[in-house]
Amino acid sequence: MKHRLLPLLAALSATGVGAPAINAASIRQYDGFTTNPAYADMADMALSAPFSLAATILKAIPLKGDAAIGVPVGKTRFLFEAHADALIAGRAELPETIRYLADLPATKKMPKLKGQQVLLLAAPGARPGEIRLIGPHAQIARTSADETRLRAILTASVSPDAPPAITGIGHAFHVAGTLPGEGETQIFLKTPDNRPISLSILRRPGETPRWAVALSELTDASAAPPAPETLLWYRLACGLPRTLPGSATDGLQPADATIASEDYQTVLKGLGPCRRN
Repeated sequence: MKHRLLPLLAALSATGVGAPAINAASIRQYDGFTTNPAYADMADMALSAPFSLAATILKAIPLKGDAAIGVPVGKTRFLFEAHADALIAGRAELPETIRYLADLPATKKMPKLKGQQVLLLAAPGARPGEIRLIGPHAQIARTSADETRLRAILTASVSPDAPPAITGIGHAFHVAGTLPGEGETQIFLKTPDNRPISLSILRRPGETPRWAVALSELTDASAAPPAPETLLWYRLACGLPRTLPGSATDGLQPADATIASEDYQTVLKGLGPCRRN
């Protein structure tokens, strides 16, 4: 019997979304399931998957011969049957039992897969009831921490004030203050839909430079850097280039261009690395 799984907003509002866990680690494999994905890996997959769902594995059948052509060395291809527990994101009509393929590390002893709960980042398959994982790490062992993180990413992504993706750096400006060592740098970022987003770095004599990000034409003097492992942090930490391009400081005096580049590095240091596996 088929049932329609809840669309994105209904599913999110019904469950409630807490703050994402802050203890992300690099992706590791356990019995072929991704566990503890880094925040950036989770966001990469969540934002590119047509839909995401929670499921419980009912059956896993190892495939051989023509059905396993192209399987990487050291892996075994399985045909999974799973119960679709809940649609987390996207709009799809799925049967209660879904099918999909996934490659797991080859082992001498068949791992126990039945009953395991998973999060699936997927796209529609070729036939009704089939789905296609969007990548080799898109079957995630379902834990409360990772499900909360996934839901938080997806909720933030559909918010009216969701931060846009960063496609490059526009212009940078530096204005010196009246005191030596005083000044402000503004760096304007490029986005796919030309929505405004800018960085501001404020220098005061004898103080550590302070920086903030603005998602509108106006800058807020009281704004703070984004919290780690939030969607805005991800957009910046994983979308900004590692150096300020020379085109951004065209027209500036050499001294101002140097300070703008130093201030840009202050932002990158404050964000920290975008860790991916």
